[in-house]
Order: sequence, then C-alpha cells, then structure tokens
Amino acid sequence: MEQSLRGEIRYMMKKKNILIIFLALASVAFAATDSAIFGEDLIWNILAYDKEGSLHLGKWFTILQGKYFSMAYLAIVLGVPAVFLIHYLIIGPMIFSHDRKKIYVFTLFHRLIHWLAGISFIVLIPTGFVMVFGTFFGGGEFVRVCKELHAISTIFFAISVVPMLVMWFREMLPTSDDIKWLKILGGYLNKRKDPIPAGKFNAGQKMWFWICTVGGIFMIITGAIMFFQDFKLGIITWIGISQIDLLRASAIFHNVLGMAVAALFMTHIYMSVFAIKGAIHSILTGYKEEEEVEILHSTFYKELKEKKEV
Repeated sequence: MEQSLRGEIRYMMKKKNILIIFLALASVAFAATDSAIFGEDLIWNILAYDKEGSLHLGKWFTILQGKYFSMAYLAIVLGVPAVFLIHYLIIGPMIFSHDRKKIYVFTLFHRLIHWLAGISFIVLIPTGFVMVFGTFFGGGEFVRVCKELHAISTIFFAISVVPMLVMWFREMLPTSDDIKWLKILGGYLNKRKDPIPAGKFNAGQKMWFWICTVGGIFMIITGAIMFFQDFKLGIITWIGISQIDLLRASAIFHNVLGMAVAALFMTHIYMSVFAIKGAIHSILTGYKEEEEVEILHSTFYKELKEKKEV
C-alpha cells in the first residue's frame, strides 16, 4: 500500500514538472512568434530585462555590452596604431631646427599637472582594455589586479583634472583658427613646412583637452558608480531612476566616452613622441623650438612677436 502511494506521488510530480516545462517553452515561443505583432520589447520583458517605469536600457545594455563595445574597442586598439604606422612610413615625422631660440611655453606647475594626468592615463588605458577583454585574458587574478590599478589611477587623475581644466580653460576655447586647422588636418598630410593657423594649442589638442577634462570628469563619476555599485543617492531616488538603470546608463556612457579617450590618447602620444620629432621635450623642460612654434602655431608666434617676446 505504502509503495503504491509513493509511486503515485512520483507519477504526479513528473506530470507537474512536464507541465511547467511545457508552459515555459510555450511562453517563450509565443513571445518569439508574436514579437512582430506586440513588439520586440515583449521578449525582453519576459526575460526580465525591462520593468514598467524604467529607462528601458536593459536591451541596449545587453546588446552593446555583449557584442558591439568589444568590437569597437578592438577596432581602436588595432586600427589607430595601424593608421599612425602608415602615416609614419609614408609621410614621416616633422623635424624642426634646434639652432634657433627656444620659447618658454609651459611652467613647472603646468608640467607637473600634465605628467600626473599623463601617467594616470598610461595606466588607465591599458587596464581599461584588459577589463573590456577580460574573457580573452581568462579573468581571474590578472584582470582583478588591473581593475584595482584602474581604480587607483583614477584617484590620481581626479587630483589633476580640475587644475588642468582651470589653468588651460581660456586657451582651449574654440577660435576661427580651429576650422582652418581641421580643413588641412593640421598640415600632417604633407612634408612641407607651411605655417599652420593655430594659437598656443591647435584644434587637435583642444579636442583632446575637452575629452580629457570634461569627459574625464564624467568618466570618474560613472566609473565610481560601477565600482561601488550598491549605494544610495537621494537625488536619484527623487527623480525616479532605479539602481539598475543608473548602473546600466553609467556602463554605456563610460564605454562610449572610453572609446573617445583611448583613441585621442593614442593620437596625443603619437603626435608628441613620433609625428613631431622632439616635441615631447616641451613637457619636460617647458621650452619649444622657435621654428616649431612658428610653423605649427603661427598665430601664437605672431602674438609673441607683437609682444616682442621673440
């Protein structure tokens, strides 16, 4: 009698499990076949990616994070150096005379702040790439250490970003020279030494500056949100943004800005180390070669001549 009862119970449980599996599969099948009628969002709602009243970032976060961000970063890490290698082999570096007067451009304070930010980026960019391609590196301790280094470097960058924004803000504002500079791509596509319309900083340097400072501040904020994750901000609750929405938005924003930062940082390194021979010395000593200023920053050079500083 007891054995028969146990057998009956097992049979009923088996039928119940089969029914549950059938209903689950039927739900997903219904969502897939009727997505054209009810919209693709139905699938994402069934899979709990979206909730009523949310920012509906679940779908985009999953698609971008799962596929497109890694593809974009791979294109940057391979494509940008490849373009510069071609430029170096075909056009070659600009070489200016070192026999003329040297012009004092960067004070000691300028240089210290610049190097603090520069060293931060030398750590931030590679560790950021490791985190993006964490699966490729096998995860584990190496990726975890890179994550910690990324966080520590962010602190040093945060110390430098506000002074950098303040000390160069006025000189980095757009001027009519920037449009002229962009039209000829700064003269980097030929070997001639034609005077280039630019002030103390050219359009390329200005683009990097604004991405580095204003973009960098947003990178710090979104990075902190992702690093600490479980925290509460009264204003976020007040405007009705959930914690998961905040994390998803931060991850998307951080990645998009990260692409611009990585590409422009590589450009900045190439220009200062390879494209203009000896240019990096200016951020070491504070001095630029007169001919370099006369050609690459012709507007600034004219201003110096008018002030009789040259």
